[in-house]
Amino acid sequence: MATLPYRTISNSGAIIDATFELHEHTGDARHVALMLSAVMSVLDHEISPRQQVANGDVLQALAMALALRAEMLPAAHEMKHGLARQLLEQALAAMVDAHHGRGGVGHA
Repeated sequence: MATLPYRTISNSGAIIDATFELHEHTGDARHVALMLSAVMSVLDHEISPRQQVANGDVLQALAMALALRAEMLPAAHEMKHGLARQLLEQALAAMVDAHHGRGGVGHA
């Protein structure tokens, strides 16, 4: 199975290195990586340490976005929602083996 190695660094300096398994029908892993980077960038921009956004609110918004995107698929309800659940479970499973660390944050 194809994988997507990915590193993210939060505004607070938390580092997560993960390897995600890609769905067997992934069209282009580069597009997946670019969209993931775009989503993470928007989150970093919208969630600053000064804004005090609750982590649960962030997860709730992402869950709602996943539900909306799944609903846009031209497929039966059971298929598209089953696919969304499968992809979410697969992504969460990747976190079990993810490496967590801290990096330096600041400006020279």
